[in-house]
Amino acid sequence: MIVLKLGGSVVTDKDRAETLDGAALARAADAIAAALDAGGDALADGLVIVHGGGSFGHHNASEHGVSTTGGTHDAGAVLDIHGAMTTLNRFVLSRLHERDVAAVPVHPFSGGHRDGESELTLPTGQVETLLAEGFVPVLHGDVIAHAGEGVTIVSGDELVAALARDLGADRIGLCSTVPGVLDDEDAVIDRIGSYDDVADVLGESDSTDVTGGMAAKVRALLELEAEASIFGLEDLDGFLAGADPGTTIG
Repeated sequence: MIVLKLGGSVVTDKDRAETLDGAALARAADAIAAALDAGGDALADGLVIVHGGGSFGHHNASEHGVSTTGGTHDAGAVLDIHGAMTTLNRFVLSRLHERDVAAVPVHPFSGGHRDGESELTLPTGQVETLLAEGFVPVLHGDVIAHAGEGVTIVSGDELVAALARDLGADRIGLCSTVPGVLDDEDAVIDRIGSYDDVADVLGESDSTDVTGGMAAKVRALLELEAEASIFGLEDLDGFLAGADPGTTIG
């Protein structure tokens, strides 16, 4: 089973509020549909998709001062952020449906929460059942109930980690706007086995991002048993076909 994240910077123009990158999203949807049509061992046990917030979620979260650790008790702020993410989710679903992918939404705000120690609980039984019934569950970065903080952000990367761990994913892929994790000379790092190996070259995202950028991605993926790949959109076809493009984490 594959857990695939489409980065928010891939499917949206992250520098312009609530702006879709229609061409990139279409290209990603084409690759997913073609891989599902082809079948094969790589997708024998199904596919779960997670997409980031991009200019929809991050813009609204930044406007309201909400992050993965700093929360809000303002219901209006919650509706703004969650509403923006469900709008983006509908765009993603519609592009997949146009290509006959049996994609269905799963909204983290409806079931997940954090305890007072910021530990994420994400019930995954629904996702597992949907997979078994032949659907492609599509989750997204979202707001989430957080004990003592009201509501905070759950990032797509956190969701990928939770899903991969709880569902026993065989492969994990993060599709980004870069061809992998880059070193200080902008060359792709083939493999990362420890955060210390790359701590000096990992910085924050250039665009508005309330979830920690590339550094947070690498930290989360290093905690998983299965290896993960970070790669660019041009390598999505290859990853879904079983290749290991970009940077391998783990």
